[in-house]
Amino acid sequence: MLTPRTEHLIDLALEEDAGLGDVTSRTIFPANHTSKAFISAGHDLVICGLEVAARVFAKVDPALKVQLTAKDGDRVKKGGVVLRVSGPTAALLTAERTALNFIQRLTGVATQARKYAAAVSGTGVRIVDTRKTTPAWRALEKYAVRCGGCVNHRSSLGEHVLIKDNHIAAAGSLTKAVKLARAGAPHLAKIEVEAKTLAEVKEAVRAAADVILLDNMTPAEVRAAVAVIGGAAVVEVSGGVKFDTLRDYALPGVDVISIGALTHSAAAADLSLTLVSGRAKKR
Repeated sequence: MLTPRTEHLIDLALEEDAGLGDVTSRTIFPANHTSKAFISAGHDLVICGLEVAARVFAKVDPALKVQLTAKDGDRVKKGGVVLRVSGPTAALLTAERTALNFIQRLTGVATQARKYAAAVSGTGVRIVDTRKTTPAWRALEKYAVRCGGCVNHRSSLGEHVLIKDNHIAAAGSLTKAVKLARAGAPHLAKIEVEAKTLAEVKEAVRAAADVILLDNMTPAEVRAAVAVIGGAAVVEVSGGVKFDTLRDYALPGVDVISIGALTHSAAAADLSLTLVSGRAKKR
């Protein structure tokens, strides 16, 4: 995940936190003072963002040496060590918060995704994310979703057509919106249509939509909509689905359930850096 965008995000984060330097660390520790530390899990989790965290340390000071003791997507028990770092103490402590911010956020998303994926295990239904992501963090957060065992929906507005209620209202009808999209979109683009009622589901089937998104329907309404679609389109369920009701929506005929909470409501994971030794090297 160390793309140019990620590198830029790391640079922005370090500028935000340490652009003026670290007055605390530099006044306490001389340049020849070195330490060893590790990052560990405060609870059971699915780790994600280790390479990003390692890159943060390297950007602060190439003299910091990082050893990864886990890999992204691993289940880690409470107390498990995921990263060790050693080198100049001031640099290590300067990098600490930024490295933890990345790894805590991404691990939180991955852990949440694993929970949702496990909830529908055996049903054949896949859980997918949405575009409800932290601005500029989308690629990282969608990577974390994959590390947790769920699947990505579109990553940008340019990937495929998704006709929602406001598109339909502005176009005049669902059928007209589909017709216009099919005429103007690239020939390989899928046409997905949001439907809130059975009448709209029927119209979407007649319009030959490739994917029909059943928006804010009850499980009973989803069953009825699946019967209407009859395999003519991929079926996505979205809106109003909570973790506690997830299994109620993982019905035969449903292909995917999209969950914005995978990213927008994932809590930061409990990970912390512990310094285990420090000393000043003799000159």
